[in-house]
Amino acid sequence: MLLTDKTAIVYGAGGSIGGAVARAFAGEGARVHLVGRTRETLEAVAADLKDAEVAVVDALDEAAVEEHLAGVGDVDISFNLVTRGDVQGAPLTEMPVDDFLRPVINGARANFITARAAGRRMAERGSGVVLALNSGSAHGSPMMGGTGPADAAIDTLVRNLAIELGPRGVRAVGLWAAGVPETFTVEKLSAVNPAIDEAAVQGIVDNLAAMRMTRRNPTLAEVAATAVFLASDRAAGITGTFVDVTGGMVAR
Repeated sequence: MLLTDKTAIVYGAGGSIGGAVARAFAGEGARVHLVGRTRETLEAVAADLKDAEVAVVDALDEAAVEEHLAGVGDVDISFNLVTRGDVQGAPLTEMPVDDFLRPVINGARANFITARAAGRRMAERGSGVVLALNSGSAHGSPMMGGTGPADAAIDTLVRNLAIELGPRGVRAVGLWAAGVPETFTVEKLSAVNPAIDEAAVQGIVDNLAAMRMTRRNPTLAEVAATAVFLASDRAAGITGTFVDVTGGMVAR
């Protein structure tokens, strides 16, 4: 198994992608710590795993993250998948400033806090992997509010972490994943874009598939499998970059 004897922390483990990644990590032999703000969703994921640890921690809370990591001890993999409060579906010229800035501030803060906490400990041991995920929208994403700038901040953070931590044996890598249909529900999408209904969800799924080089949408299992590979020693030569798991939505 690719992650035998590795200790992994998944922030936002109660979400669709977070849960899929946590299950994939555990399936490859990792000891998984499920971290998030809602115990019920974390416990639901933990029920599928053996010996998973659950902790209610807000990734925006610096002291809480540090306290939790101190209790975990050595960590090999840290993956931040927390939600940022993105608001989409309106032109920038009509968007309230708080809606635009929220994902930028929350995304940068949460990823910085968790990556810094794990990176310090990994550097002391001389090994480890910091992972991040966003939609790859930094290259242009109309009608998506602060999503593009938030993604750009995380892209840059990962690259700079890789430069600084690389000489100490720590890798920093990201995944671009956008529009995974298994994560779509009216409830989830309406939190980002209030004008969403069932027909709109299906229309989004169909349109996304048509936009991809593969003409098909990626699955949760594919995203999780990529995360497993990047977290493993088989990807030891990969750092300071993002792997596109969007099916080639945008040529980069």
